Amino acid sequence: MKDHDIGFLELVQKSLKSVPEYDVHQVKNKLKNSEEFYLVDVREDSEWIEGNIPNSIHIGKGVIERDITTIIPDKDAEVVLYCQGGFRSALAGESIQKMGYKNVFSMSGGYSNWINNN
Repeated sequence: MKDHDIGFLELVQKSLKSVPEYDVHQVKNKLKNSEEFYLVDVREDSEWIEGNIPNSIHIGKGVIERDITTIIPDKDAEVVLYCQGGFRSALAGESIQKMGYKNVFSMSGGYSNWINNN
């Protein structure tokens, strides 16, 4: 596991003050129960190609602000973001909240945790 810069980690912690988290089990239950929500993978294209959560949508963190309103026009819809470890998804979540999305969550532990709990 890569060590992250303290400035990056502080930025993530600030984001998590406004972006609530679901753990992997909560997301799995939402999928199992066919709950209505968008599951969005914000990782890089190469990460997505290597593996992703079935039925998730790929909108990379680098383009999410540009593309999300086209893909998810309803700003009241529940949106659950994930990345590899749960950090970038928190940052992306804060960004789309600033765009008016009201029901945004980050999946703690990210795709790594998903794989480890399959």
